[in-house]
Amino acid sequence: MHVPDGFFDAAVSVSAGAVAAAGLAVCLRGARRELDDRTAPMAGLVAAFIFAVQMLNFPVAAGTSGHLLGGALAAILVGPYTGVLCMAVVLLVQCVFFADGGLTALGINITIMGIVTVLVGWGVFRLVARLAKGRGGVTVAAFLAALVSVPSAALVFSALFWVGGTAPIEVSAVAAAMGGVHVLIGIGEGVITVLTVGAVLAVRPDLVYGARGLSTPLVLRGAEDATAGATVGTTAGTTVTVGAAEEPVPAARGPLRAFLLGGLGLTLVLAGIVSFFASSNPDGLEAVAENHGFLDQATHHVFGSWALADYGDVGGIPVGVAGIIGVGLVLLIAGGVAYAARGRERARV
Repeated sequence: MHVPDGFFDAAVSVSAGAVAAAGLAVCLRGARRELDDRTAPMAGLVAAFIFAVQMLNFPVAAGTSGHLLGGALAAILVGPYTGVLCMAVVLLVQCVFFADGGLTALGINITIMGIVTVLVGWGVFRLVARLAKGRGGVTVAAFLAALVSVPSAALVFSALFWVGGTAPIEVSAVAAAMGGVHVLIGIGEGVITVLTVGAVLAVRPDLVYGARGLSTPLVLRGAEDATAGATVGTTAGTTVTVGAAEEPVPAARGPLRAFLLGGLGLTLVLAGIVSFFASSNPDGLEAVAENHGFLDQATHHVFGSWALADYGDVGGIPVGVAGIIGVGLVLLIAGGVAYAARGRERARV
């Protein structure tokens, strides 16, 4: 759903840029409560993973493809504030280095694909997770959050195009087309999100921001903390209490470094190898724009002649090589932003 240059007039482009800038400023401040030395590298990995999976277009219907947006996934794994930052880095790298998404439309893309998908996805996730308890509830909530976030972004695009698009459209027809195809894409997004969240829950549940507080109620405490909960027994000076922890987190099942290296290895495989098998069909926005007569409004990207443009196609670089370069760029930038944004108090942990 990367919006190219030329689809929107200057007023909407500037306004969306202001909204994106304000949103990022709020998220940089809010991310301090979500990030520390342990979770900052996770944010870099999540951003790189989303970049890689966005390269894997999958067919949906009638010669149309879709790809992961990733806002809901990012919010569930690293928190909504950090999730927006991750999405912004992905979109920035795609725009500047790969000419994917217009430079003048960067604010629109961050607003639609970053802020809207994260806000809607996180809101749906929190609501459903409260109603459906336990890890099963997390799975259901993750699927619905991802599913709803995609057509929501598509409908926001339709509304913005109606307000400031550069071509006259029948807004109801475009909104119906955008909503319909992106519901199908949302199903794929939901499946990818559930598989990813489930895999992390199985290995490092403590790193899933949205699953905090879903641990076992049994907590081991020193005798000096026994008063925080009901005492159940004492062994070798250690008191077993219930309800003593403010925010219990499930126990990790492996060292953090091994998890991060494994996740990076998978990300590189997706970007470097699986990307060769991605669908070449136009994505949902491109197909709708062509069918409704406003695809020709897209203008040439200012970085469209760069070697990495169109994921290496312009410079004759294999898509897998371009993907690996992109993963490295996103990992470095997103990881750097996360470390800079992390809270000072938590940074000492």
